[in-house]
Amino acid sequence: MKKYALGSALFALAATVASSAFAQVTPSPEVKESGTLIIANTLDYAPFEYLDADGKQAGIIVEMAEQTAKTMGVELDIQRTPFPSMIPGIAAGRFSIAWETFSANPERLQQVDFVMFLKAGIAASTSPEKRDSFTGDTPLCGKRIGVSVGSGSDFLADTLSKECTDKGQPALEKSVFNNSTDMVQAVLSDRIDARLDDATASSYFEVTSNGQLVVLPTLYEVAPLGMAIAKDDKETADMMVGALSEMFKNGSYQAILDKYGMGAYAIREPYFVNDMSQLRSD
Repeated sequence: MKKYALGSALFALAATVASSAFAQVTPSPEVKESGTLIIANTLDYAPFEYLDADGKQAGIIVEMAEQTAKTMGVELDIQRTPFPSMIPGIAAGRFSIAWETFSANPERLQQVDFVMFLKAGIAASTSPEKRDSFTGDTPLCGKRIGVSVGSGSDFLADTLSKECTDKGQPALEKSVFNNSTDMVQAVLSDRIDARLDDATASSYFEVTSNGQLVVLPTLYEVAPLGMAIAKDDKETADMMVGALSEMFKNGSYQAILDKYGMGAYAIREPYFVNDMSQLRSD
């Protein structure tokens, strides 16, 4: 089981970098001709994209898309699109970019390519008072751990429990829940020691709950995430990798992630993928 140490996420709001700090990135012929960067997005998956209380587009991907448009001096048009319609929409030529948190798989790669810009996985979170009790290379051994029924964390807990017993340590005491809300309440009421769940959602809850639960510094089942682009569309791929690279260089990429409590899920650099062999773990 691969585990990756995470740096402590920064939770203070970070100011985004002014557009004048960006080097210019050459737009694709399509974007240059129209003067508009068109992005398909659900606008319904916080903290990545959502409509705030005033109905304004907000979130990690929204802010990155805004910065991307600035690097090219063009307008941004985010077209709200149901998630299941995105890859078929690209394949049908309705748009060239679906900026979501896609994981790459062989089936998807038959229809689209990807530009990776983030990583995710599964993490444990606990109350601040219990954080220091989770130590060593096997911090969950002997702990009461909550998981969502049938989720990736449910199966991961079984694997981690076996690792514990194989090393002569106490097994995990797994409790299964129907939803995350009940699981969080179980941690807060000391019925379980920690919640094992999607890492990005857990980090976002740490921020929005003002630290009621804190995420432990180990990420399990790491997977890269990326936007989908039209198959063999080199101009669009180069444009998006270039724009993201500028954000990495000038610090706005990290600042946006830190603003939403997601700094621990940064990758070293954006990169293009049209084959499973190109995926990276860092």
